[in-house]
Amino acid sequence: MTKIGLEIHCQLTNLKSKLFCPCKADYRRLEINENICPVCVGLPGSLPRLNQEAVRKATMIAMALNCTTPERIAFFRKNYFYPDLPKNFQITQLNIYGDTSIGGPGSVVVTGDKKIRIARVQLEEDPGRLIYEDSSSKNQIVLVDYNRAGTPLVEIVTEPDFEGPRQVREFLNILSDLLENLGVSDPGLEGAMRADANVSIVGGKRVEIKNIGSFHDLEKAIHFEITRQESLHSREIEIAQETRHWDDKRRITVPSRSKEEAPDYRYFLEGDIPWVVVDSETRERLKSAMPESVSSKKERYVSRYFIRPQVADVLSSDRFYSDLFEQSRSDSTAKEIANIITTDLMGLVDTREKREASRITPRHLRDLAEAIQSGQISRNSAKNALHEIVRTGRNLSQIISDLDLGNVSDESELVRVIREVVSEEPQAAKQARTNPQTINFLVGKIMKKTKGKADPHLTLDLLKKEIGI
Repeated sequence: MTKIGLEIHCQLTNLKSKLFCPCKADYRRLEINENICPVCVGLPGSLPRLNQEAVRKATMIAMALNCTTPERIAFFRKNYFYPDLPKNFQITQLNIYGDTSIGGPGSVVVTGDKKIRIARVQLEEDPGRLIYEDSSSKNQIVLVDYNRAGTPLVEIVTEPDFEGPRQVREFLNILSDLLENLGVSDPGLEGAMRADANVSIVGGKRVEIKNIGSFHDLEKAIHFEITRQESLHSREIEIAQETRHWDDKRRITVPSRSKEEAPDYRYFLEGDIPWVVVDSETRERLKSAMPESVSSKKERYVSRYFIRPQVADVLSSDRFYSDLFEQSRSDSTAKEIANIITTDLMGLVDTREKREASRITPRHLRDLAEAIQSGQISRNSAKNALHEIVRTGRNLSQIISDLDLGNVSDESELVRVIREVVSEEPQAAKQARTNPQTINFLVGKIMKKTKGKADPHLTLDLLKKEIGI
């Protein structure tokens, strides 16, 4: 039997400042070591000042994970030396005096009604970032960028409830969607969401895997570690309790150091930060301000708008697309807009850069859906119009006029094209009287001749009349 637990670190990327100082929380586009001050680089005499908004956002995460949220929280010093931690301790949380972390026990359900228990949620500061120069390990130079030091970080620790790598991947996807939906973090940013895994098999000790760059790599690392431990166990070789790193090039885990326990870090209460009270009124206010959950959105999309579950799942799990949908849909156009987004738009703005450059607005989607439903343009023409909207942001009526995308709805013109197709495909026209699939073949020919602009409903009616159905 395999036991897997996770330690997930999620940056609160949507905050304006770091956890204990006024430096910017968004450090990614800044020059190296530009975003620092005496507090975040730990200069003697500097005093931390807690970011209250970080406490609120972290509390919302705990609530969304069905965790208990204590009325009083405390911060501790976790003492260890590492180059990216300039003051030689990290300000974090620990449940020494009862549940004093931002969130207590909670749970998340994955596919198959498997409950993953959350042990705790804690708020802490992110360390700096190490940069390695020179490819040779012998001559390698380690540089430190402190821009990230002090960035607000929420650590989510699970119980060892995962039975395999696939459950781990599913849980992380659910968590990523949850964070984005809450508006507290953008998990797609580099380093914004990181996870370490604790893996053990029956008869073996716990091994922690660190230095994992992506969910995909985490899945691979767990696969490898399970196989490695099972191999050692079968040969009656003791499995050491240690920390191992994932070697992305060789696709294996390698020993790093012996695994530390809590006493090794010499935790003690952070004297520069008083106990923080998160009273019941504040908790209720935060709870009422939380957005609708991803699972609730999906259920509503299916039950109210009759959107297919697969489409509703994709639409509800991405904040960018669900916001576009909510701001553009009406009861009559919801299903059409959902199809436009998931079938066409997602392929056009499939990266962060493309989304940021896109000129599309909810009004564009509303107009596009109404034009399709009214028969003003065909679905094929709508795809062409969508390309132009994303690129230029021009309104739909201008695009239809400039690109001549309007439907061909003149009966005499359509009859002419239909008769032309029937004369070219006499056998198909004969078979169409008894075979609906053949009718679709003929409609496709008509669409091709009209460059996708034939009104589909009128075309089908006129075609049936022409061939005597």
